[in-house]
Amino acid sequence: MIKITLKDGSIKEYKENITPYEIALSINESLAKHVIGAYQDDELIEANREIKVSSKIELVKDTDPVAIEILRHSTAHVLAQAIKRLYPNALFGTGPNVEEGFYYDIFISEGFSAEDFLKVEKEMEKIAKEALPIVREEVTYKKAKELFKDDKFKLEILEDHKDSNLTIYRQNEFYDLCKGPHLVNTSLIKHFKLLNVAGAYFKSDAKNQMLQRIYGTAFFTKKDLDDYLKILLERKERDHRKIGKELDLFFTSKEVGQGLPFWLPKGSTVRRVIERYIVDKEISLGYLHVYTPILANVDLYKKSGHWDHYHDSMFPPMDLGDGEMLVLRPMNCPHHMEIYKNSIHSYKELPIRIAELGMMHRYEKSGALSGLQRVREMTLNDAHVFVRFDQIEEEFKRTLDLLTSVYEDFEIKDYSFRLSLRDKNNKEKYFDDDKLWEKAESELRKVLTNYGLSFFEAVGEAAFYGPKLDVQVKTATVMSETLSTIQLDFLLPERFDLTYVGEDGKNIYRPVVIHRGIVSTMERFVAYLIEEYKGAFPFWLAPVQLKVLLVNNEFHKAYGESVIELLKENGFRAELDDREEKLGYKIRESQTLKIPYSLIIGDNEVTSKTVNIRLYGNQNQYSLSLDDLLAEIKKLNKK
Repeated sequence: MIKITLKDGSIKEYKENITPYEIALSINESLAKHVIGAYQDDELIEANREIKVSSKIELVKDTDPVAIEILRHSTAHVLAQAIKRLYPNALFGTGPNVEEGFYYDIFISEGFSAEDFLKVEKEMEKIAKEALPIVREEVTYKKAKELFKDDKFKLEILEDHKDSNLTIYRQNEFYDLCKGPHLVNTSLIKHFKLLNVAGAYFKSDAKNQMLQRIYGTAFFTKKDLDDYLKILLERKERDHRKIGKELDLFFTSKEVGQGLPFWLPKGSTVRRVIERYIVDKEISLGYLHVYTPILANVDLYKKSGHWDHYHDSMFPPMDLGDGEMLVLRPMNCPHHMEIYKNSIHSYKELPIRIAELGMMHRYEKSGALSGLQRVREMTLNDAHVFVRFDQIEEEFKRTLDLLTSVYEDFEIKDYSFRLSLRDKNNKEKYFDDDKLWEKAESELRKVLTNYGLSFFEAVGEAAFYGPKLDVQVKTATVMSETLSTIQLDFLLPERFDLTYVGEDGKNIYRPVVIHRGIVSTMERFVAYLIEEYKGAFPFWLAPVQLKVLLVNNEFHKAYGESVIELLKENGFRAELDDREEKLGYKIRESQTLKIPYSLIIGDNEVTSKTVNIRLYGNQNQYSLSLDDLLAEIKKLNKK
């Protein structure tokens, strides 16, 4: 007999080789119907895995977050099995579950496209109805080589794991090299959809062969699948790349390089409004804005630790031939450390808040690039605040107050706070100083608790130099992304030997650095806003706030030009449409371009010195005098 400790702390005795499903059945038959797997101590296992020793068992039900991962991983195997049945010569890379679904990398000599999805899905449905048991088998390296002798990609993957404990998962004639876990039977896979196919290099290495990556998703209920497919349609409509093209906001050029966006005049206007807004707000709160070089000597990043911990995300150094090696900066912090170090500081001066709209460059793989969201050149709303230890809590509070104020102005409401901590076991990602880490993490946790902030913790998400508070924003397309961050850093002051003169007159005291980015990079923030507003920016952000539409150029142009002049004198962004087009066409185009105010001018308006107004998305029209119009829009343009 073995002892099983359940989640509620109760201990029960069972025969050896009992499975999680059988444990669930002994508790409640209804529970057993929903058990997908279990945690055996810290290992996630399938519901039919035999338990041979006394263990702590936590049952995983189909409503638990991890259950969907098991479902999707298993669906990826069903996809591969269907492909193998339809294309017997197909070869396979890897097929993991990902955040919202799964994918499988395949090679089919005759080619594969989205047009083939229907027949593959039908074959997957057939496999599901066959109710094939999914069986885990432990195999030797020799046996695995024999099993996959006809698949060169699997053989290469196998070489990377030949010293590991190898397992395969078999469902009838199909088997795959995999760690698992999986469902116990293909009959549980009912609600799935193949989504798209794209090229992907084997092992994500451009030197390797190009495979075809088939993406799909799966859910436990039809409703969940249908709801997700509706979300995908909404994402397509809100895609900032699509809207950016339609509204002439930005573009990228293959001739110039991937991930290097061009900001067109209208996109530049949106960006400029945001930049002026955040800079003015920061200056009013005591931030000192600076400009620093986008290049730096490699030694600077070796000193900061970025070279050791961030090297793969940096562009290659440029050898100037005189012993100097320069690199495009991936971060602004080392430059701001140098600014602080440029002068001697007294304890009375702290906190010192150094801010910059700092341009950075990071090497992103081409497959990861996406519009403005993932780029290789970006400008960060960055700041580094140098404080005494006793000022940490108050400055953190000030930063949080700034953040919530900005979010209120941009109408960002759906967000949560994540305390990102280091993984103690990851010595490569994080600098190895337990004392500094414990000091930083405990201080940050204390500050957040004293502030009364509700947060969740995430191990392994910290920056290499310190813990951080990340703001996770729920986007309009029901995704979560980090928009803002506040980080606590005890390391860089040590590495750069930063000091301040204390009350005793000794220049030996270390400041603490608070890194913070409120509106993220201009690129990511604008992408977020485009999708949030669906391109219909609020009045104060709109690249063109008002457009004057003339009924007849000959009789109405002079008055229209005077209206434009008045609007521009009062600081508004306005355009005159004096093309020889019908009024209906001009109105429709103004609506398509999502301009907040369309001002129509005809005979009545010229005579009465008024404008006829049609708001974006509204069929109703109303008239105002020019004074009343100014009074109305000045309230909208207050930020």
